[in-house]
Amino acid sequence: MKTNICIVLVAFLAACQPKKVEPADINIVWKAKSVRQNGVLVYTEGNPASTQPGYARFRLDLTAGDQVIFRDVDGRKLVGTWSLSTDNNRLILENLSPPPSESSGNIEFYLTAPPTRENLMLKRTNESRKTGNSINEYELVPE
Repeated sequence: MKTNICIVLVAFLAACQPKKVEPADINIVWKAKSVRQNGVLVYTEGNPASTQPGYARFRLDLTAGDQVIFRDVDGRKLVGTWSLSTDNNRLILENLSPPPSESSGNIEFYLTAPPTRENLMLKRTNESRKTGNSINEYELVPE
């Protein structure tokens, strides 16, 4: 009887093991389709009335292994490394050079929806000094 209970318990525990999360395939050059700052839509691709037209220069190039080339709203080129958190919930840009203001060279984004090859939804984990200390949300599409 005790053996049967142990077998059932072991089988139950084995079934409860966490599933391995497959890394997202986002090795693409991404551009902004739309951007929100503190929840307010400030850029839509192709809309000449966008209040922040500089986002037309936004690029997130993840095509070279773990190297990233990042151009934000100001168009300044930053180079560093990128990775996804083990649960695919955060995109981490590290050792960016030149380092963004007040960032020690790192920027992180939450993935707000499961990424696909056609769409990458990001939200900065902290405020952007460049945009008046706003929390920015990005809908990105392949370039």
